[in-house]
Amino acid sequence: MNHERRYGEDEVRQVFARAAEAAEEEERASLPSRVDGGLTLGELQAVGLEVGLAPERVAAAAAELDASPQVVPRRKLLGAPISAGRIVDLPRELTDREWQFLVAELRATFDAKGEVTAEGGIREWSNGNLHAVLEQTEAGHRLRLGTRKGDALETTFVGAMFCVMAVIVAFIMVADGRVGAGLMVPTLMGLGGGGVLVANALRLPRWAGERERQMEHVAAWTQNLLSAAPTGAEEV
Repeated sequence: MNHERRYGEDEVRQVFARAAEAAEEEERASLPSRVDGGLTLGELQAVGLEVGLAPERVAAAAAELDASPQVVPRRKLLGAPISAGRIVDLPRELTDREWQFLVAELRATFDAKGEVTAEGGIREWSNGNLHAVLEQTEAGHRLRLGTRKGDALETTFVGAMFCVMAVIVAFIMVADGRVGAGLMVPTLMGLGGGGVLVANALRLPRWAGERERQMEHVAAWTQNLLSAAPTGAEEV
């Protein structure tokens, strides 16, 4: 069943912000501040006409918004990101041939062969915690990209454990009157544990940023692939 795309309140603001980039401030002030139930593209264009925005500009801005992948909030551990994800709404379903093209692009982008599976209308490419899933939604189809840093929990636990043990050992040694050179052991333990935590704090944001850039590339690549007529029918 086909459902006409409806734009929510935040999306309406984004569409008009893009379309009215060169508009006067008083024109922007006339744009709707509250939207209940969402607006279709036709309704957006009608509102745009009221403030002097050409329907073509509104349609182009809406298309630009639709092409932008949705950001999946990062999961964090002690303030450092341990996951990354993007969701891409697709204008239509991929053909078998286009899915093969996408798998090839995923392998090249992430430098990983991965495994391909299909079950109940859902297609998936996965490599460890990294995955790309093609699935149906009530409004059509989407590509869901996501990953999780597999060793983040373990390394954080090890670093925190060494820090805690260093404090406990140092407390016991001080209580027994063993100070001076004797505190070298807990000091080294604390430095080692703290070093692991600092390393995570530095590397995990870089890792998440790189994965998100790769996912945005795949999202743009897929949108570009689907902007043309379907490539190949459903034969393999």
